[in-house]
Amino acid sequence: MFADVIVDINHSEVDKIFEYSFSGEECKLGSRVVVPFGNSVINGIVIGVKEFSNFDPNKIRPILRVLDEIPVLNVETLALMEHVKKTCYCTGASALRLFLPSEMRKGKVREQFVNYCSLIKKISSEELEINFKRAIKQKQFLEYISDGEKYKLSEMNNKFGASAVKAVLEKGYIQITVEKNFRSPYNSLDAVSKTVNLTEAQKNAIDSVNSTDKTISLLYGVTGSGKTEVYLSLISQTVNLGKTAVMLVPEIALTPQMLKQLRARFGTNAAIIHSGLSVGERFDEWWRIKTGEAKIVVGVRSAIFAPLENIGLIIIDEEHDASYSSESNPRYNTLDVAKFRADFYGAKIIIGSATPSIDSFLNAQNGNYNLITLPERINKKPLPEVEIVDMRKEVKRGNSSQFSRALLSDLEQCLKNGNQAIIFLNQRGFSKSVICTECGHVQKCESCDVSLTYHKEDESLLCHYCGAKYKMISACTECGSKFIRYGGIGTERVVFELKKEFPNAKILRMDRDTTATKEGHFRILNEFSERKADILVGTQMIAKGHDFPSVTLVGILDADQSLHFSDYRSAERTFQLLTQVAGRSGRADKPGKVVLQTYSPENIVLKQAINYDYKSFYENEISIRSATGFPPFSDIVRILFTGEDQDLTLMAVKSCYNEILEIYNNNKEKFRFFGCMKAPLKRLQNKFRFQILMRIEKGDKKLLDSLYFTQAKYNKKDVFCYFELNPTNLT
Repeated sequence: MFADVIVDINHSEVDKIFEYSFSGEECKLGSRVVVPFGNSVINGIVIGVKEFSNFDPNKIRPILRVLDEIPVLNVETLALMEHVKKTCYCTGASALRLFLPSEMRKGKVREQFVNYCSLIKKISSEELEINFKRAIKQKQFLEYISDGEKYKLSEMNNKFGASAVKAVLEKGYIQITVEKNFRSPYNSLDAVSKTVNLTEAQKNAIDSVNSTDKTISLLYGVTGSGKTEVYLSLISQTVNLGKTAVMLVPEIALTPQMLKQLRARFGTNAAIIHSGLSVGERFDEWWRIKTGEAKIVVGVRSAIFAPLENIGLIIIDEEHDASYSSESNPRYNTLDVAKFRADFYGAKIIIGSATPSIDSFLNAQNGNYNLITLPERINKKPLPEVEIVDMRKEVKRGNSSQFSRALLSDLEQCLKNGNQAIIFLNQRGFSKSVICTECGHVQKCESCDVSLTYHKEDESLLCHYCGAKYKMISACTECGSKFIRYGGIGTERVVFELKKEFPNAKILRMDRDTTATKEGHFRILNEFSERKADILVGTQMIAKGHDFPSVTLVGILDADQSLHFSDYRSAERTFQLLTQVAGRSGRADKPGKVVLQTYSPENIVLKQAINYDYKSFYENEISIRSATGFPPFSDIVRILFTGEDQDLTLMAVKSCYNEILEIYNNNKEKFRFFGCMKAPLKRLQNKFRFQILMRIEKGDKKLLDSLYFTQAKYNKKDVFCYFELNPTNLT
């Protein structure tokens, strides 16, 4: 017998199928195997099994070992691998890596087994006194353990000594059993089931999903309109039909509260998958899903590859979020993967948002998606009042702080009333940059073309791109001047200033720095939801999906921050972010308020955001995109070159550009833009960066293939090039 194997090497030169021989029946389609490869030994995945080979059998090397009794991939996931490879223009090995936890793929994690001890027979106090009079530790051990209970052997060894426990075992009083230990994440979640009465709007939404013949339904509902309960009801229907379901959220911070609701309703039927779990937890959850023990999966983007079978429902909450598009190879779009899996199993897809992406709403308007609206909050309460504060006027009045007088006044009243507040700023650290006032020098990362951010807590300068850390300077490294000023503010500075204004208030900060530990997100959100803090300061992690009934005030600092990026989606992202943040206020019985600080109060996008006027924003934005020929009316292709040697990298870019120039000259009518330039971030992690940027006719697969295969030739050892279709980040 022979097996077609893809080896676990992510390089275009070995992106092919290799044939190996095997005997017996243990090698099955989708199994992980160990194979000889050149002079080394490497893991691979079996993607085909056959009786005969087209090559000389004597020249085909045998499989050394099969790693799985149960194949890790099935027919559907192998077909999905091929789909990802073709649509994301990546190697088969990099596509296959999406399906398995990396530690499992490398064989660095296995099932965990625990030894337990238990009494075989009851022992009387008289027998204890007679037989263990001098063996004090043995006697204490036997007095400690109860009949019918089991105890971890390691804990008993630590408590009473291994020799004492061993002696009791040899005397026949206890027995040792070995059991698999399931490493369950978020065991401390207090999942309590509650009865929910659906509104008419929610019932209509569920009926619409069930009755439509369209695969995808867009659930467009304002913040607080009850989308989550619609999701849970549809998941319940799906599981009752004997099918499985996937529930995706955009941020790891949102997974614990979603898992809590799923566990309350479905118990251990719900599993969670994301990179924040420990190695063992992810391994055990993956196998629970694979073996069918768990029918529901909640997670972030990567959970779309969970090893579920017979999928009946895929939910993508906050579908507009950029995190659903991968920025590393393979550069897949979550909805595209969801469509493939839904088509294979005949499943339904629900994408939900209060601020749908332009692409999704256009598809709904064109009738490609089933459009469902939830126009009111669940409790019929109005959306929070929004006050725009012109920070230019604040400066003229002599207020140089980051807080307007209106925001400070509202914060004081909010705290006085016993309510909670959220302050949003999408920049972590203490200050964005450190600048010399004498020579104007800005401290920059040695490896990247970016300024360093000052972090006051550990007196460091940090690069937010490569993670490099430097000691805070006391004088300018260029001219030696000690006159240093800080440019821009971050969440750390906001907390620092708020503590001076409100010394009695308990303030929490939530950003990438404070959530670095495994349960950092959960700990902070849980503390805030239990009213152990008055103010939560954070980045976009706090902007979506959270439901805090006592929050009556949201302050938005530097609302213009994302508005002026050189990206065609900057208006869309600003509208979405501001609307989502504002939606955290006034979600229960108390009315909410939002204070939005800006230096551009007349900007049309801000006005539409404060009025929650998505439809006006959409109509304005879609007309601009149509007139300028930007997506969704075209495809953007970026070929990004990176290399440590600037001359070699530039040479590769020029050669590739000249080849693509021929394609351009033969297909000018299909190109709306074609150019070669330095990337906006010219150097990153000691690598120089150049790009070829194109805007081409929408969905021209033949042209895309031609561009991909042209650039693939230039992906070498010293210069890497990446093919990106409609990248979410053009920096």
